[in-house]
Amino acid sequence: MGAINPIIIAGGGHAGIEAALAISRMGCRAVIITLDPKSIGRMSCNPAIGGLAKGHIVKEIDALGGIMGRAADFSGIQFKILNKSKGRAVWSPRAQVDKLKYTRFIQNEISLDENISIIEGEVVDFAVNNSNISTVILKDRSAHPCASLIITAGTFLNGLIHIGTRKFRAGRMGEKPAIGLTESLINKGFAVGRLKTGTPPRLLRSSIDWEQTLLAPGDEIPSPFSINSIDKFNPINEPCHVVNTNTGVHKYLKENLHKSAMLSGQIKGVGPRYCPSVEDKIVRFASRNSHQLFLEPEWANSNQIYVNGFSTSMPESIQKLALMQIPAMNNVEFIRPGYAIEYDYFPSSQLKSTLETKAIDGLFLAGQINGTSGYEEAAAQGLIAGINAASKLNSLNPFILL
Repeated sequence: MGAINPIIIAGGGHAGIEAALAISRMGCRAVIITLDPKSIGRMSCNPAIGGLAKGHIVKEIDALGGIMGRAADFSGIQFKILNKSKGRAVWSPRAQVDKLKYTRFIQNEISLDENISIIEGEVVDFAVNNSNISTVILKDRSAHPCASLIITAGTFLNGLIHIGTRKFRAGRMGEKPAIGLTESLINKGFAVGRLKTGTPPRLLRSSIDWEQTLLAPGDEIPSPFSINSIDKFNPINEPCHVVNTNTGVHKYLKENLHKSAMLSGQIKGVGPRYCPSVEDKIVRFASRNSHQLFLEPEWANSNQIYVNGFSTSMPESIQKLALMQIPAMNNVEFIRPGYAIEYDYFPSSQLKSTLETKAIDGLFLAGQINGTSGYEEAAAQGLIAGINAASKLNSLNPFILL
């Protein structure tokens, strides 16, 4: 067992989860401090794990003892190897998952781990003693001594949601942003930037004419992510469906581009990677008359459908009118509109290869705070940060992937 003080993790998303479990496996105590303990392990955007440029990361996380692959195997409702028409070097495993079941699996694993505890609260500051982090300070002004601090704040740092010209502070739809931690890091000499990302609308299943969609089933013989799932892997194969945008959809979007928060200049941040909104697609690829959209259930027998390929920051009324031009969606109803979100990040040049900051010993950053994007990248960084925080506490050599 390491020193008396625990390693504290700010945030309970995919990075925070992997960090906490890695710390525990290495015999140290971890404390997850989160705004909402019920949101630990939540899949805040798409209902899938893996995919192109991501599936292999889940495999690597599994090889290093991480939980993401096992959680996806347990909660998966469709498994598919993408790019099978090409060479094996670019095959990519992807799982459509039950978001509710995934979160329950993660939270159960965390609750059963005696080395992990959870505090409901918000980290707003931390104290440094001789260039070493010593104490974490919460919004209620309580102080918590720590051996290290791993910040895994996702999109919550000064999060700002945009739906057309409407904007409001949030870390995710319906959840409060994190205010104060960015300012603390700036006051300690860190450079900060601003990023954006987007999400599509969620549709009511019963409002879609499924007979006018194309079936997109999973593999007949599915393959798990985790080597530990092979003997107990028997997922259902719930299909997704495909529709295509058309000139009618594009017409509505083109006529209202000035109302898009992403294209009007209202959003100042840039995307961490190229993951275009639907309005960006019709501008960049103006010669194309249609784009493919995947209709994905967010859990088994879900009434909530994720429109993969239609991320947008348009006003809700324009989103709906545009989608209604697709025959299968003439009478579509929204559960939630799509939106864009801006948030703070800290350029990764301020980090060592261990994900510890160069300026302050014992301070680690992992996930979207480093400018990355996606569940898989966040989980991988959380795993590395957790291993290295525990290694530091146990006076072991740092763990660096070359």
